[in-house]
Amino acid sequence: MNLPRSCAVSMLVLLTSPFGVHARDRVTLNVSPVQTFAPANLFIRIGIDPSVENRGIDVEAESESFYRSSFVPLDGDRAPRTTTLEMRSLPSGVYEIRAVLLDDTGRQQAVARREVVVIPSAADR
Repeated sequence: MNLPRSCAVSMLVLLTSPFGVHARDRVTLNVSPVQTFAPANLFIRIGIDPSVENRGIDVEAESESFYRSSFVPLDGDRAPRTTTLEMRSLPSGVYEIRAVLLDDTGRQQAVARREVVVIPSAADR
């Protein structure tokens, strides 16, 4: 195989592999603010790729000592592309925020994660 042909084959493999061009994420997650003082109010925006299988989003905030979750039902491909919610009064900690897209049997279809730091207030120190 000559050099130009081997380069072309290598590029084709790279572009069609999972490390090349990425498929669109089925669920995206934005959390604001990513660092704040306790008690924290987080604003969460979830982007959802429309699909008839989509039946719900489970949104979780978990730290070492605190857990909160909310479930948002979805109406398949007729559901809004963006869902927003607010989690109020979270105590201090390092949180993993997760948005888990579920199908009609409750199986996980996709997950998006973000980390948020809630700093103790002066009264908590």
